[in-house]
Amino acid sequence: MQTKLTSGSTKFSVNIMYFARALRRAGLPIGTDRLIDAFGAVEIAGLRSKDDVYWALHGLFVSRPEQRLIFDQCFHIFWRRPEFLEELLALNLAVPSTSSDLGPTAPGSHRLGEAMAIARIGEEALVQNSVDQNYGASYRETLAKRDFDKMSASEIADAKRVIKTLALPVAQRPTRRFTVDQRGTLVDARASVRASLRSGGEMMQVLFRRRRWRSPPLVVICDVSGSMSRYSRLLLHFVHVLANHRDQVYAFVFGTRLTNITRYLRHRDPDVALDNALDAVDDWSGGTRIGACLRRFNHDWSRRVLGRGAVTLLITDGLDRDAGVRLEIEMERLHKSCRRLIWLNPLLRYAGFEAKALGVRAMLPHVDDFCPAHDLGSIAALADVLSTNCATFGRS
Repeated sequence: MQTKLTSGSTKFSVNIMYFARALRRAGLPIGTDRLIDAFGAVEIAGLRSKDDVYWALHGLFVSRPEQRLIFDQCFHIFWRRPEFLEELLALNLAVPSTSSDLGPTAPGSHRLGEAMAIARIGEEALVQNSVDQNYGASYRETLAKRDFDKMSASEIADAKRVIKTLALPVAQRPTRRFTVDQRGTLVDARASVRASLRSGGEMMQVLFRRRRWRSPPLVVICDVSGSMSRYSRLLLHFVHVLANHRDQVYAFVFGTRLTNITRYLRHRDPDVALDNALDAVDDWSGGTRIGACLRRFNHDWSRRVLGRGAVTLLITDGLDRDAGVRLEIEMERLHKSCRRLIWLNPLLRYAGFEAKALGVRAMLPHVDDFCPAHDLGSIAALADVLSTNCATFGRS
């Protein structure tokens, strides 16, 4: 490695540019301004050791705690084999591929592997392909109607990015409490008398109050059994977006047992959040016991999370291994405990769907809304349903 960065050492500058592109593909918001500053920062820090370059680029490219993992792995992969890097640069390749000798990867690092394992095509072809796929109107329409179960790996990645941009309902409802507001319509006698005491009671300013508003809690109970695993993964991405944009979002998953994953979804990085949740769930892609899991939820969690007019999302195909044992009783109790119960079923994508399964017939009478959940269009419609339900609750 050189000891001084001069105007003639353009190869190292090109390497920094390719390194920034790899981080951008992995999800870090690195623009041209940060890249220009990186050239100056490396020149000031010098190239005496790898640590100098590491912290010079770290200070510019990393702006959030969850980005440290991606930056650290990308840096060590990118600069680990300089001779391999020179070969790739000679072939006009953007980034090197990952190596199998780097040991096991941490949660969320597969996104880095996808960013650095790009096929060996020219940069111009890569940009053209990105424009054709990610920004074309026809591609977006096709992607919105593509079934999650039929999506390729690249389409799933695009779907995750679209889910992040969906408009989220934040409708509020009135509470029993009031707050001081001079534009309110109710006179706040207590606050008015308290304010007059400051002037000895000689003058009284009439104060007004209004009712407080807040968003109702949202409870998500998602089926992660074998028949739902492909759908539940992307639907949990939507739940992660909800959890990071509104308060009081509680998430549970179930297969043969119920697991609370609320704390895992609080992580800002969706890949890290879902990987941590996956590690905590022992029955992912297993069997389904809807009745037993709902009984566990009603007994242990309903009083904790279903207060204050909560809206509940139940995501399942209704195919129960126990053939609906106690399912109708637990569904009735769940329905009476929450304000609105919305059932999302991927099987509704079929035009000839009929409630023939015992589980579906036991659950259907106790839901307020029965909606599909198999593509991006259905998720966008779900956002409208949530907004309508929350607004309806606020007017009641």
